[in-house]
Amino acid sequence: MKLMQFGPIGWTELLIIILIALLLFGPRRLPELAKSMGEAINEFRKASSGATSSKKEEEEEKNSKKGSKVRELALSLGIDVTGKTDEELMEEIKALAKKEKKEE
Repeated sequence: MKLMQFGPIGWTELLIIILIALLLFGPRRLPELAKSMGEAINEFRKASSGATSSKKEEEEEKNSKKGSKVRELALSLGIDVTGKTDEELMEEIKALAKKEKKEE
């Protein structure tokens, strides 16, 4: 038994949908409906892109706070922070901690 497979909408299906919409809503309301559908789609896109951009901003803010703490700690330990990434600074802090531990 074959299952029905649905693919993309072809020209004939699109024409049938337009004709049915034309019969249901009339020629005057059809442009209004198309406009409102377009506005709704744009609003949905804006909302979804806004949600992803706000998540990225929160993540960047969290990372920058974390990075500033690492830099503050490195500066308080007397480590030069110019031109170094947070990962490099963490390695230097760990190395300094190991060195301090061995001296005890």
